[in-house]
Amino acid sequence: MTNKHLMLVDGMALLFRSFYATAVNNYFMINSKGTPTNALFGFVKHLFAAKDQFNPTHIICCWDMEGPTHRAKLFPDYKANRSEAPIELLPQFSLVKELVSSLDIPNVGIKGYEADDCIGTIVDELSNDTKITVVTGDKDLLQIINHNTSVAILKKGIGNYDVFTVDKFVEDYGIFPSQFSDVKALMGDSSDNYPGVMGIGEKTALKLIKEFNSIDGLLENLDKLTKGQKTKIEKDLKSLELSRVLAKIHNQVPIEYNLEHSELKIDKNKALTMFEELEFKGLDKIIS
Repeated sequence: MTNKHLMLVDGMALLFRSFYATAVNNYFMINSKGTPTNALFGFVKHLFAAKDQFNPTHIICCWDMEGPTHRAKLFPDYKANRSEAPIELLPQFSLVKELVSSLDIPNVGIKGYEADDCIGTIVDELSNDTKITVVTGDKDLLQIINHNTSVAILKKGIGNYDVFTVDKFVEDYGIFPSQFSDVKALMGDSSDNYPGVMGIGEKTALKLIKEFNSIDGLLENLDKLTKGQKTKIEKDLKSLELSRVLAKIHNQVPIEYNLEHSELKIDKNKALTMFEELEFKGLDKIIS
């Protein structure tokens, strides 16, 4: 085990959280160039709050990319219920990556996959000998927790997190993190718009996985279920198998990154130049 501590940032989670925290009051921080910067400003504050709290030695920021993902190719309705991004957010998508680069933090993403998959791949490759903290708003990432990897779920406000280790996850859910994707497959996900098994919610899904350990174990023991549970699962077997693939984070994504290039070495002058270009006020103290 090295002394390295990698913080993996779910970039879109921070960006969207920052945007909607102020957009509800139509506060978009439009600068003299006509560019909204509210999401960017909040992103910086979230990023530095996480850096100060978790004290990483290295940081990588992972992103969803434009275009269909492998999940959408399997299930065209995947995330199809989500509305288009607000017009004020659109120019901030590209600018946020420039902002991250100005902090000498690598941006990682690959078309066809989600940030979750990139994060899962890095965790799979590095967590044997590197401490990792994942900062996100997405509970799907709880499935990648291991003894060297914790997941910090963003809470309301800046600098507030629900930090899940293996022990906390087991205490809260009664199963192991690696079993969580099977729970999600059974219950479905209205946010990601995949169905699961109609009529089975989180409470029942957790109970079934606790009892039978996995969907495979469950399917081998259908006769032990109540009549209602058995009927629901048999009726939605195809949906369950599809949801199982959609719920599972893909941890073999062909991404390119270099841990050594992610060492935390922020050039204050370079960062301040970017802040000045964006016309940010009051952020110079957070990088001093």
